[in-house]
Amino acid sequence: MADYDPRLVRLYDTDNPGGADHDFFRTLADEVDARSIVDLGCGTGVLTVALAAPERTVVGIDPSSSMLTFARARPGAERVSWRLGDSGTIGGAEADLVVMSGNTAQHIVGMAWHRALADIYRGLRPGGSLAFERRNPTAREWEHWTRDKTYSTRQTAVGDLVEWFEVTSVGETGDVAFTSHNLLTAPGEQAPETITEHATLAFRGIDEVTADLGAAGFTSVEAWGGWHREPMAATSPLMIFQARRPESGIRGTVNLRVPG
Repeated sequence: MADYDPRLVRLYDTDNPGGADHDFFRTLADEVDARSIVDLGCGTGVLTVALAAPERTVVGIDPSSSMLTFARARPGAERVSWRLGDSGTIGGAEADLVVMSGNTAQHIVGMAWHRALADIYRGLRPGGSLAFERRNPTAREWEHWTRDKTYSTRQTAVGDLVEWFEVTSVGETGDVAFTSHNLLTAPGEQAPETITEHATLAFRGIDEVTADLGAAGFTSVEAWGGWHREPMAATSPLMIFQARRPESGIRGTVNLRVPG
């Protein structure tokens, strides 16, 4: 998709406030004593800045220039090194922790997903961790992305906004393409401007994701069904993963642990 409209980027933090998800990633960073963190797909940088701490290096990477422009202007941004790009800009064997929050992992579709996992593996030091979440495909959340179920109107900082989602295709491999419709009437304007954004999310099950991690070299994977480390269930709307690069650097059979 084309880059995000800067006016909608201004609304991102309001629509996606940090909550239990950010608490999870911050707690994990402390648990693994992460001194070097990469926030891949950092967006507007809310979590990225929150991860920054004394004696800790934090890098925020995102392919959206409009998102990074916003991130660089937020309080605390000077504590983060910001990079425009994708997983290929991570570098090699330096990070203790790589995180992908929000829909980052699902926005990486097709072979790009496998390349990203390989890049992340190379970017982690031996023993380092990758943490991310994905939506559970068994919940079939995309079936609710219709005009009738998502249509809303609201007043925002950039004007009156009418918005809804519409799924345009569901692929056999689990890729769901959708369109975000936004009718924005800026203050002082008479007619709304149409802002249309297209995106695709890749829905992959727990076994498929585990196999992908194993193919990339990760040998230890934990999965939870919620941000408070709830047990995974077939109906869990989220799948939260922590995968570790082996200390030895020698690849082996991936071990999936689903705490009960």
